[in-house]
Amino acid sequence: MCGIVGYVGFRGASEVILEGLRRLEYRGYDSAGLATLDASGRMQVRKAAGRLARLEALARSDVPGGSIGIGHTRWATHGGPTDANAHPHLGGGGSPAAASVAVVHNGVIENCHVLRVALEAQGYAFRSETDTEVIGHLIDACLQRARASTDSPAAEHASERAGAGDAVSRLAAPCLGAVREAVAQLRGTYGLLVLFRDWPDLVVAARCGSPLVVGVGDGEHFVASDASPLAGRTDRIVYLADHELAVVTADALRISHRDAGRVEPAVLPLDITAADVDLGGYPHFMLKEIHEQTESIRAAMRGRLSLDDATAVFGGLNLTARQLQRVNRIVLTGCGTSWHAALVGEYLIEEFARLPVEVEYASELRYRNPPLDDGTLLFAITQSGETADTLAALREMKRKGHPTLAICNVVGSSIATAADGGVYLHAGPEIGVASTKAFTSQCVVLAMLALAFGRLRHMSYEQGRRFIESLEELPDLVSRALACDADVRRIAARYRDAATFLYLGRQYNFPLALEGALKLKEISYIHAEGYPAAEMKHGPIALVDEATPSVFLIPQGAVYEKVLLNVEEIRARKGPVIAVCGPDDDRVRALVNDVIEVPEAPDFLQPIVAAIPLQLLAYHIAVLRGCDVDKPRNLAKSVTVE
Repeated sequence: MCGIVGYVGFRGASEVILEGLRRLEYRGYDSAGLATLDASGRMQVRKAAGRLARLEALARSDVPGGSIGIGHTRWATHGGPTDANAHPHLGGGGSPAAASVAVVHNGVIENCHVLRVALEAQGYAFRSETDTEVIGHLIDACLQRARASTDSPAAEHASERAGAGDAVSRLAAPCLGAVREAVAQLRGTYGLLVLFRDWPDLVVAARCGSPLVVGVGDGEHFVASDASPLAGRTDRIVYLADHELAVVTADALRISHRDAGRVEPAVLPLDITAADVDLGGYPHFMLKEIHEQTESIRAAMRGRLSLDDATAVFGGLNLTARQLQRVNRIVLTGCGTSWHAALVGEYLIEEFARLPVEVEYASELRYRNPPLDDGTLLFAITQSGETADTLAALREMKRKGHPTLAICNVVGSSIATAADGGVYLHAGPEIGVASTKAFTSQCVVLAMLALAFGRLRHMSYEQGRRFIESLEELPDLVSRALACDADVRRIAARYRDAATFLYLGRQYNFPLALEGALKLKEISYIHAEGYPAAEMKHGPIALVDEATPSVFLIPQGAVYEKVLLNVEEIRARKGPVIAVCGPDDDRVRALVNDVIEVPEAPDFLQPIVAAIPLQLLAYHIAVLRGCDVDKPRNLAKSVTVE
């Protein structure tokens, strides 16, 4: 993994690819590269470890020619971040002149060692530690076998499957047959683009468990691992499904399925613009996305609240009201920030729908065998829709016969496609690696689901109306919460050098304490832990000293007095306290070192409103420490490997 861009058309391919890779930097990576075919059919490869700027410098000093090419940003799995391990990888020879193919790949090939040994026995020499180089040599081996016999089963099969009467398909038959034969031997996940030295007019794409999309233009086509590189280039897009292969030329797109043969592509409108993936005047995408939450929350609710019926309405659940009434247990699963949103969802659904909820780490659920009855419904929560652990957990639950639904931000993603139904967040592209607006949108969707399930069970009409009225006030509350930015920046300057932070909250704000700690760890590299505030005295209070700040979430509500007692315990041990509280709370101000005010909100909406200052605190501390806020070290936006 992590980012793929391909181009076939009339423009300079290297320029298009580099621009696309810049838009994929947010996914996290440690090296980058590209390969093009110039007008004479010569393959040119540039690649470099480190930031994309190194690759851009190489390309500027010796511009790769040609109007067809593939590019990649890599997040290391097999082998470290070196020039040799960077993609593209060559098949059939160690140099561009000798190689027959160049390959870029997202995913992990689990049987790469076995394949490597077999290929070495055939005389192939490996120059990297990656699993991807295995794919390149394997395609070359299949291509050589196809060339050795005009009656090759691979060639005949490809021609038959792709459509023997189609000129593009006939031209591509050897390439498509070689890729089809090669991927049949792979075990694992892949999103592939393959460039062929002897077929300078086409690229072959293949997908299994790792996303690929095709942008449809006039006299040009684009391929990428997500839609962001295509914004501003085209307004039409095709999502490849698992086990589909595509032959992409400047003028044509031909898709076939491994088992079903020729597939007619569904061309959909691309719903993002270039402005959606630009900074828009902000210094970082994370700050931009924090400030976009007023609108992203409004978008999550748009068209889904019915005052007439006092409930929430979802068009994509694909379950009838009667089927939803029969649900007697809900499992929420996700990873990282999505898991924290699931914890908020547990409080919401159990309180308002009186349904038992279990929250599972997806990485654990995929290997567990918990006792679940027929009335269990799974919600897989994900921003990207590509998280490998979440996808595997969903598929395992689906295999056992349970209905599976997704709460997802990316249309056409693997999880959105694999689920029986679901809810899109409509938050727009989230570029910063540390999730902000997706988290609050997930919490809003979970609140609406709690309302919908509650109204199906016991919640009265008047209770439903009040719930909706509270939700409709939420965008304004978030907008007012953003006014704390200056206070947060001042507090960040005071505590920027702390080695450890503690985040503490109770009830609905306990999951938010976990999320606040995660944000700080992700982008500032400061150790932080989140706890239920009352649990401090059961061990973690041993960490408290004059140099360890504690961030307390103390809104007015059912446990307000209890949290104040927990603050007293920290202050008695000389620990500095930062409080997130309601306006003009003199009791809190008299007790703590620093105060961040947010508007009052009902208990069940407090995690969404109070998320704003915690996101800003992490952001400002990271900036003051000189960290790369949007691309924190070692992290990737979409974790598509186990």
